Amino acid sequence: MNQQPQGQERRKYIRLNSVFPVSFRLTTLDGQEYISDWLQGFTNNISSGGIRLSANDLKEEFVDLIKKGEASFILKIQIPLSAKPVLCRAKAAWVESEAAEPPAYSIGLAYEEIIPEQSKRMLGYAWVKCYVPRMIMGSFVVLLLAFSISGYLNYRLIKINKAFVNNLVKIVQELSIAKQEVKRIASERGELYDRLSETQMRIQNVDEEKRRLEKLITENEVRIKAAEERRIQAKLKEINMIVGKLQMEKTSLQDKITTLQEKEGAITEDLLMLTKKKATLEKLNLDNMYEWLKIHQNPRTGLILSFEGDNDIANWAFTYDQALVICAYARFSDFERARKILDFFNNKAKKVNGGFLNAYYVTDLEPAEYTVHCGPNIWLGIAIAQYTRLSGDNHYLPLAKQIANWVMNIQNQDKDGGIRGGPGISWYATEHNLDAYAFFNMLNRLTGEPEYAIARDKALNWLVIHTYDRPDIPVKRGKGDATIATDTYAWSIAGIGPEKLEELGMHPDKIMEFAEQTCMVNVSYGRPEGESVKVKGFDFACSRNLARGGIVSCEWTAQMILSFKLMSKYYSRKGISSKAKVYELKADEYMSQMAKMIISSPSPSGQGQGCLPYATQDLADTGHGWNTPKGTNTGSVSATAYTLFAYYGFNPLELEQ
Repeated sequence: MNQQPQGQERRKYIRLNSVFPVSFRLTTLDGQEYISDWLQGFTNNISSGGIRLSANDLKEEFVDLIKKGEASFILKIQIPLSAKPVLCRAKAAWVESEAAEPPAYSIGLAYEEIIPEQSKRMLGYAWVKCYVPRMIMGSFVVLLLAFSISGYLNYRLIKINKAFVNNLVKIVQELSIAKQEVKRIASERGELYDRLSETQMRIQNVDEEKRRLEKLITENEVRIKAAEERRIQAKLKEINMIVGKLQMEKTSLQDKITTLQEKEGAITEDLLMLTKKKATLEKLNLDNMYEWLKIHQNPRTGLILSFEGDNDIANWAFTYDQALVICAYARFSDFERARKILDFFNNKAKKVNGGFLNAYYVTDLEPAEYTVHCGPNIWLGIAIAQYTRLSGDNHYLPLAKQIANWVMNIQNQDKDGGIRGGPGISWYATEHNLDAYAFFNMLNRLTGEPEYAIARDKALNWLVIHTYDRPDIPVKRGKGDATIATDTYAWSIAGIGPEKLEELGMHPDKIMEFAEQTCMVNVSYGRPEGESVKVKGFDFACSRNLARGGIVSCEWTAQMILSFKLMSKYYSRKGISSKAKVYELKADEYMSQMAKMIISSPSPSGQGQGCLPYATQDLADTGHGWNTPKGTNTGSVSATAYTLFAYYGFNPLELEQ
């Protein structure tokens, strides 16, 4: 796209001076893929055919795409004092750069899609803004708007993002109702077909009896007695009446089946429409959830608070959660954000007994607790491996090796190659050894150094001896500990993989079936708005063994969703499409359930972006030595990050090929 000389007339319509806040996003020309996040700008020229957009500090790559005509715009034009923004799609007609620091650009946009009523509403407001300010000190009003725009946009953004969340929850519930109605209709239709078949059989039997009696009269016309003939004729009359009633019943059943089929067709159309809406809203909300992860990163320290809403741990950054966020940033190529967290652990984080602590304070980076467990350290190593592979940057690989050497030192203290919970700790967790298997496997792939393969095989040997040794409980929580922990089932699939499990004589299908039969629960969740919704997901443990009853863990449900997807891919590779489809449908079903639990960020800084709570109950015993945080609307980094992994099919325990 060529820039036109300054001052050359480009306008098809006369534009009016009026300042409107504009949020915009670049997409591909077909609108199927996003090129940028939401960006902020404003317009002071509008017309019925388009607007002039002013934007500051656009990335050069975005500017090039706009100039070449290879990008379209999605616009949210906020008319001040209006309840809803004007939504439209536009294409660029021209681009001008303005002398400013940082760089500023003016872009002439022509509407491709806009609702005429919204265009008229916007133009009407613009006319008022064009003339009224001249009578009431227009310059003062413009200045006031300029100062107000930031706060106003934030307020509107919060309302819009909350609406996105609420709309998704509403659509998912409507979709669930529609699916249940389709099942009910299918069941009723089946019953009607059974009755119709039975009626048809009765008609056939009665017809046969009628033909028999008529034949009897015909063949014995001379010999048959008059009384007997009258009896047979009466019987035939009775049969004709029965046939008539049965034919009426048959017609009625056929009419009912037709009505049901029409109703089913209408509901199926609604189902398809709701499914499309759900897919769009789900994608939008998942994008907002990633924005929530970015917004809550402290710009000074780089750490991200683990829970938003529980004042007791409001300033805590758990090491495990930081590792998940590094994986998320790396997955979305936000390498600079990932480096901010990694720099803390590489340069500033305090250690105890050679290991990183379980938690630090976000604001001053001091230890929040002095416990050192192997699991969070291993996960930090996993995050570095993912960052290294996805970014191509080896800067933090020495830190991953330091963590690995620290873990291997603990591993070498056990004759079976097991990894204890941490320095000075006697218990062994299956979770930590699964993590270690995946971590050592990643390091071996990244470096080719054989000691990591040896450590990996030791961890696997320990798992075979102490974890996968009981047919009635496929995966134990730890050495000598038959307690059921749902994450060990999901991470067996994600960390070791179905192929390797089968090599070991394990049955990945049984692992998944056991987890679903034992740990799946249906519970009520009270949303922050006061609405109660039914949610189907996975508990932290076998809920029937706990007094608290069932609760859904968002993070561990997301882990199971990811494992269902991995099982689907596994059977696709084997060419068993039917089983692949079963696991795919399970993943979709539970992902829809998670959508019911998406909440809007409870803090002003969160801008109403979507996130997920830790569980359906607050202050509940997980069954594994800790409680869920306070507040059912407390946003959880681990739940939000792992749901993103599940949605996009990203396995943090394996390097992508």
